[in-house]
Formats: sequence, C-alpha cells, structure tokens
Amino acid sequence: MTHDQDVSINYPVERFDADDLKLGDDARLRSGTILYEGSSIGTGFTTGHNVIVREECVVGDDVSIWSNTIIDYGCRIGHGVKIHSNCYIAQHTIIEDGAFLAPGVTIANDLYPGSDRSAELMTGPVIEAGAQIGAGVTLLPYVRIGAGALIGAGSVVSRDVPPGVVAFGNPARASKKVDDLKPIDDRIEPEQVRRVTSEVSP
Repeated sequence: MTHDQDVSINYPVERFDADDLKLGDDARLRSGTILYEGSSIGTGFTTGHNVIVREECVVGDDVSIWSNTIIDYGCRIGHGVKIHSNCYIAQHTIIEDGAFLAPGVTIANDLYPGSDRSAELMTGPVIEAGAQIGAGVTLLPYVRIGAGALIGAGSVVSRDVPPGVVAFGNPARASKKVDDLKPIDDRIEPEQVRRVTSEVSP
C-alpha cells in the first residue's frame, strides 16, 4: 500500500461495534482519504484527495474514487468501477462491474425525507454493469440503470432506464440505443481537433 501522510485508515464507527477494515494489496491513497472500519475493499484501490468510504461497504478490485467523493455506508461497488470527483453515493447503493460515474453525480436514497417509514426503507439505485453516468446527474431512490446504458449530463433519473439505452433530460427519458450514437469523429470537426491539439502542444 502507498499512501500520503494525511490518510486515516480504520476510522472508528459510532453506530455499532465494527470489525477492522479489510483493504487489499496495491492500494494508492491520497491525502485526506478516510476509510472507516467495517468495510471490505479489494486490490488495486485508488483514491484522489479527500475521499470518504463509510462502514459496511463492499468494494471490488481495481476501483478508482476521485477527489472529494463520499461513499456512504452499506454500498456495494463491483470490480473496475470508476467514480469521478465531487460525487455523493448514498447509503445502500449498488454499482456493478465496470460502471463509470462522471464528476458531480448525486445519488439519493430516501423517497420521503423526514418520514420514519421512508427512513426504514432507504435504498439507493442499482447501476448495472458498464453503465455510464454523465456529469451532474441525479439518480433518485430505487431506480435501476440498465447494463451499458448512458445517462446524459445534468439529467434527473426518476424511473428505470433499460439496458443499452441513452437517456437524458429532467425527468430523464430514453432517446435511442447506445449502439446508434454517431461515432465521435462524426461529431467533431477536424478544425476542432487541430485547435485542441495545438493548444496542448509544448
């Protein structure tokens, strides 16, 4: 394991007596990372700065979580998942293998905030394998994002999205299949590519 000086591993849980954190080999933890006791994290785990992973989480191998992201308690995250910066993953969310969350994704898990019954039934969404969640998306409780689906930036997802479908808007609606999207080279003019290349060249 490689970690910066300002990292807290096995942070104590106050809700119950928890077992020690299980952390696999080859972790790279950057400053401000806090990993609570009572969770299990696989090999090759990587964090940006100021990442929090709460208790009762199960995280697979080769997972990357970038700066200022919070994984709340009781989440299940599969292998090869990438979660970008400034995301909030609510309690009891499931993210399956190979899914990607862009910056600023917010996940909710409480249908009626303030309701005792709703609190008893809190659960986040299920994001199936390989789904791609765009920047600034909000996912509401209980929704299921199908495998390989693509959610457009800024969308609010209040209903299930079928596998392999592009959905966007508020509320998000299915538009077309991911396989029917135009190739990237058909969407970007050659002049744009040249401009970007010249701007980053030394």
